[in-house]
Amino acid sequence: MTTHCVLSPTDYRRMPWKNGGGHTTEIAVHPAGSGFASFAWRVSVADVLQDGLFSPFAGVDRTLVLLAGAGMRLTGDGEPQELRTPFEPVGFSGDRSLTCNLLAGPVRDFNLMVRRGAARGDIVVRREGGDAIAPADIYVCYAAVGASECLVAGHPPISLAEAHTLLVSPEAGAMADSLSVNPLAAGSVALVAAIRCPCVEGPPRDASAPQGGSERRGPSMIAGGADRRCSVC
Repeated sequence: MTTHCVLSPTDYRRMPWKNGGGHTTEIAVHPAGSGFASFAWRVSVADVLQDGLFSPFAGVDRTLVLLAGAGMRLTGDGEPQELRTPFEPVGFSGDRSLTCNLLAGPVRDFNLMVRRGAARGDIVVRREGGDAIAPADIYVCYAAVGASECLVAGHPPISLAEAHTLLVSPEAGAMADSLSVNPLAAGSVALVAAIRCPCVEGPPRDASAPQGGSERRGPSMIAGGADRRCSVC
């Protein structure tokens, strides 16, 4: 059985980049309230306004998806990489020393970071309905363009407006139920971070409280939520 909650942009946390060169909007982080040195995983959206150095994240694997703008080129350690095609995930190691050069003006990107040994993750792009997304411990579904409908086993359909996010997490000791995402109009796009942790533990449960269900705020990945963490955190 799973719990889920829908976040609006007012639930997100705007904060400086690690290197102070810009700002990012944090959508969800685990454990809740974690800083750059202690998260197991983190999902955010960043606006890149100018060329500059990328913040280093030793021991972290990163995946970026271009949301808006012409794109950017990453150079430095290893082969150069480009984010040029919208909604195409590009992965790289946070250990790399990289410089970002914008191709033609500011860009916005969706960013998944997972700390090696604590979590693994992939970004699934949904432009139209399809098979259920592969099993994971946590799903973070972001309606990047337009609205989408999310189907979680055992729950009514969940409508997700543009720029809103659905968090799906399991009860203690279980894996999240399957998730299907169906964009509701031509041109709509949803991004799903499917995250796997070695172990997902939940807080002590009040036996009188209803099990599962939907709530406005629930998973502790939201700043200020109850403690819920992988055993390695």
